[in-house]
Amino acid sequence: MSEPALPGGVERREIDGERRLATRGEPVYGEPTADGWRAWDPERSKLGGMLELGLETGLSGGETVLYLGAASGTTVSHVADFAGPTYAVEFAPRPARDLLNAAASRDRLFPLLKDARKPERYAHVVEADVDAIVQDVATRGQAEVAVRNARFLADDGRLLLAIKARSEDVTAEPDAVFEGALDRLREAYEVLETRRLDRYHEDHLGVVATPK
Repeated sequence: MSEPALPGGVERREIDGERRLATRGEPVYGEPTADGWRAWDPERSKLGGMLELGLETGLSGGETVLYLGAASGTTVSHVADFAGPTYAVEFAPRPARDLLNAAASRDRLFPLLKDARKPERYAHVVEADVDAIVQDVATRGQAEVAVRNARFLADDGRLLLAIKARSEDVTAEPDAVFEGALDRLREAYEVLETRRLDRYHEDHLGVVATPK
C-alpha cells in the first residue's frame, strides 16, 4: 500500500545526510537547511508527525488554513510555506513574539493574538470556508475548541487535530481521554481517521475529521 501523497510544496529532501520532510522558506527554530529547503522535524511538530506516519490529511498545497495553538511558529511556519493564507491563533504573549518573527518573511502568515476557545473574537478577521483547521492546543477541552471553531471550516474541509492526553487529565488513561474527546468531536464532525503519534509525541492522538 503506497503512502498518501504529500501536499504540494512539501518534499522529502536530502538534508544533513538523511531524507527528511522539508518545505522551502526561512528557518525558524534552528532546523537544518539545504538549497533553500528547511527540514520539518516531526518530533517538534504534531502535523509533521502525522505526515510522517502517513495520515490522509487531505492537504494538497495552497489551502486557506486556520491554525489554532500556533505557539512560537514551529509548525505553522512550515504550513505557511506550502499553504495559502494561514491564520495563526496564539494567546500567550511570549511565543506570540516569536510567531511574529516567523511571519516577518512569510506574507501569507497572519498571526492573531487571540484565545482559540473564543472564536467570536477573531471571526471578523478569519475568512469563512477555510480549507483546513490545524489544531495543537495544549489545554483542557481540546475537542470543545475544535467544535467551537467548526464554523470557519468549509463543508468539505479538514480538521487536523492533535489531542494531548495529559492536557486533559494527567491521571486518566490516555485511551479513555481520547475516547471522551472523540465523542465530543463527533457532535460536529465526522471522524475519518485516528492514529497514535507516540513514535514522535507520547500520549498524543492524531485525528483527521470533516464537518457533519
